[in-house]
Amino acid sequence: MRDELPWWAGLLLPLVLAALAAATASTDAVLTARTAGAPARQALTLPLRDLAGFLVQQRRRTLAADVLLGQSGAVALLAAAVLASLVTPFGQRPVADFSIGIVWFNAMEVVAWAAVWLVGWGANSAYGLVGSYRFIAQGLAYELPHMFALITAALGAGSLRVPDVVAAQSSLWFAVWMPAAFAGYLLSVPAMAFWGPFDHPVGSDASGGAAAELSGVDRLVFLGGRWLLLVSGAAFAVPLFLGGGAGPLLPPWLWSVVKTLAVLAVLVWLKRRLPTVRMERYQEIAWVVLIPVTLVQALVVAVVVLVR
Repeated sequence: MRDELPWWAGLLLPLVLAALAAATASTDAVLTARTAGAPARQALTLPLRDLAGFLVQQRRRTLAADVLLGQSGAVALLAAAVLASLVTPFGQRPVADFSIGIVWFNAMEVVAWAAVWLVGWGANSAYGLVGSYRFIAQGLAYELPHMFALITAALGAGSLRVPDVVAAQSSLWFAVWMPAAFAGYLLSVPAMAFWGPFDHPVGSDASGGAAAELSGVDRLVFLGGRWLLLVSGAAFAVPLFLGGGAGPLLPPWLWSVVKTLAVLAVLVWLKRRLPTVRMERYQEIAWVVLIPVTLVQALVVAVVVLVR
């Protein structure tokens, strides 16, 4: 590690992520309620009522459930999202300036795979297990395009260190000359958070899937981890493809927040335009379209870097 921020800066990171996650979740809930025809006042208070409901709801237990395993999975999901964001610079430097920051981010996503599986397995429920295995299968679809997108940004910068990737975009954002990688990455963010069109692992056809047996605080922690994972992925798009905190007038940390909110707004908009994609359909799209396109993008970037 090098050029790290003070230790106390790490304490602010979960607060920033939580604020962004709460804002995104509230906006999504309000828009969903308004689309369903709810009155404006009722829609605006829906997030607070849902939160209060989770806090007072009685925990539900299934027969022979491994409570510790399920709760550990929900906490691990939260931890994976926060740990992944340690290498995301909200400003000029990340909390942890690892020389392999891009690899670190991707490794924390694998922790999220294990976390969701633990939640589904620990409940000792058929629906929970079906949902957790759906997420593993979905991961097989999105992970390779996602990795090729990360590799493409690293190739363009010639480094796996996130601040080096940001510095390489001083004259031109990677999103401009790596559009396929950027699009592939944006698609992978809701997929790794099993959210929006990729919410099949917690789909209603399986009574909630991996979250079928969760209630009360347990469900709140699980959903919080899911939203934090979405925010973490959206925030990492900023240093990878959108020039990090670079921008006129505003300080770098504020530009990072603004760009992250813009990415989240695009994802919320896409959620309302795309239906839920079944995992086997997404696997077909990923292997037939996304993987070849992102691989060709990586090869083009590699050739450009060699020519330079």
